[in-house]
Amino acid sequence: MIALLTGNIAYRSIDHIILDVGGVGYRIQIPLSTFYSLPEEGQTRLFIHTHVKEDALQLFGFLTPAEKEMFCLLLTVSGVGPKLALNILSNIPAPELLGCLVQGNSTRLCQLPGIGKKTAERLVLELRDKAQKMGLIISSGAPQSGAAAPSVNEGLDEALSALVNLGYKEVQARKALQSMELPPNATVETILKGALKVLVR
Repeated sequence: MIALLTGNIAYRSIDHIILDVGGVGYRIQIPLSTFYSLPEEGQTRLFIHTHVKEDALQLFGFLTPAEKEMFCLLLTVSGVGPKLALNILSNIPAPELLGCLVQGNSTRLCQLPGIGKKTAERLVLELRDKAQKMGLIISSGAPQSGAAAPSVNEGLDEALSALVNLGYKEVQARKALQSMELPPNATVETILKGALKVLVR
């Protein structure tokens, strides 16, 4: 199973690239967010999702692990295939999508091309809890079960790290965290939920 490829871009188009890895060209489908961030020349590294069907093997590439994780998360929803998942990520940044799912913002999802009200509601229904867990997993310092709860300052640091790993600029994430009023016993989950709510407004 291919999970990561590093090589030179031999060909690029708006929906896929051919990546030359040691003389072998891999055709990799990409979202617009990745296309716009690709370097003009030189090496690039993509996180790969390998999608196996009965009659084909498809590669999907992403510049960040968070984007790839969101793609894989979308594929767990009934009725959402790779094409629709790629379309969703082409029209909304992965951090904003995560925030919409956590907050249950189906209205924003309905604004995406190809997403109707029923599909948006199904995305929220099936992914809300998973999205919340994903936000916590990305925070490498999230407290383990049975561990002492961190102080608010420690929780803020962990939430900031999670938001940066999700793709937000540190200045943007820090500003959102500073705008929140938090109780002394606020957990990382509470802080992260509140920050995402601020960021997706």
